[in-house]
Amino acid sequence: MELPYIDNLELGGFNFDNTLRNEAIKKQTGKEPIATSTGTTIVGIAYKDGVVMAADTRATAGPTVGDKNCFKLHYLAPNIWCAGCGTAADCDHVTEMIKRDLELHRLNTGSQNRIATAVTKFSSHLFNYMGHIGAGIILGGIDVKGPQVWSIDPHGHTIAMPYHTQGSGSLAAMGIIENEYREEDGELVMTEEEAIDLATRAIEAGIYNDLGSGSNVDYVVINKEGHKIKRSHKSDNKKLFEHPVGYNFPKGTTEVLESSVISLDIQDGQAPMEL
Repeated sequence: MELPYIDNLELGGFNFDNTLRNEAIKKQTGKEPIATSTGTTIVGIAYKDGVVMAADTRATAGPTVGDKNCFKLHYLAPNIWCAGCGTAADCDHVTEMIKRDLELHRLNTGSQNRIATAVTKFSSHLFNYMGHIGAGIILGGIDVKGPQVWSIDPHGHTIAMPYHTQGSGSLAAMGIIENEYREEDGELVMTEEEAIDLATRAIEAGIYNDLGSGSNVDYVVINKEGHKIKRSHKSDNKKLFEHPVGYNFPKGTTEVLESSVISLDIQDGQAPMEL
């Protein structure tokens, strides 16, 4: 689509390229472009000895479920993981980039990564793109300052709290956590088992009440001993009906249109073989 007005735009000041672009698209298609809706439920909960990160496993392509078992928990460092919501490709590539940066930092310093280092790298990168990278991040881990959970928005805003939720099912998840999360005099008191149970029920609230979230509950626990992952901790989208004996199609069900034989000359003294 040719947009000749771009060559005549003045430099400096506010930029209204998208406004002009939207008008051009509206004239050609008859309707204005709209933001793509994405779906996910992710949570992070700090307990007295570490952090629990959890996520659902549904990936959507518009109104269609594209993947029923998408893994939304991303390894960043031995002591740091994150959960991602928004555009799947953006989350995958940004987290992979930060993971590599953190590994180089460990090699250069010979020390454990700090949570603040990972948060700053995420925030700086996302802020540079002003929200156009669709990656909402909940980052959790443990370092010299103890267990920490951070929320990083797509435009780079960050905030630290004992628990966070993000994604289209975040309000349902937050309702569960707000009602049941415990601390005493500002100190973390929940056990690992309590945090896993609370995170699981928070994700299930998103699965049950948000169309963009679904399928299973995954979680990862990060503490001083390391991390442990549990895939499909709860499965809420089971395939109820399976073929009792599997599928057995007789030969000839699919017509063979063409065949060829390729002779392979195998080394090491073995005889040639044909495929």
